[in-house]
Amino acid sequence: MNFLAHLHLAHLAGSSLPGNLVADFIRGNPTARYSAEIVAGIFMHRRVDVFTDNLAQVTATKAWFRPLTRRVAPIALDIIWDHFLSRHWDRLSPALTLDQFSRYAETQISACDADFPPAFTRLNAMLWSERWLERYQEKDFIQSVLNGMARRRPRLQALSDCWQDFHTHYDKLEQGFWHFYPQMMALAQQQKL
Repeated sequence: MNFLAHLHLAHLAGSSLPGNLVADFIRGNPTARYSAEIVAGIFMHRRVDVFTDNLAQVTATKAWFRPLTRRVAPIALDIIWDHFLSRHWDRLSPALTLDQFSRYAETQISACDADFPPAFTRLNAMLWSERWLERYQEKDFIQSVLNGMARRRPRLQALSDCWQDFHTHYDKLEQGFWHFYPQMMALAQQQKL
């Protein structure tokens, strides 16, 4: 899961949006540094990552990536799942448009931004000013995100080549999303994540 999915699941579970979003920037045990609400969100994010990475449906999709890109497939899939969530937002969350949700999430997270690591603060500013959550539905934006990640982290260079896997297996990836994401939503609503 990437930014949009983590925020969506956190919202469905009544969990801290700031905690769920900042989790990838926090190492170790956060309990001494953050409020209980933020800490609970960080731990929810971590549980979602472990749960999703171990789902049979998600594990099977990694095989669709070429040997060149299979090592970074889990990272690419996180971005790809956000693409499908953004693309199908109206079906999955009809009570709130994606734009409304994005603005709600921005308000929640920006209120806590000063307490978080500088790297998160920089990312957070771009996330909202460039409207990433809404733009995830654009295929060209997905390619841009993968290329950007590959440029910033040389050991993840293969991410730029994942575009071909995404394009080649688009329909199967979309079906895979529908096989597991509604299940994730139900678990979030039942507060089982």
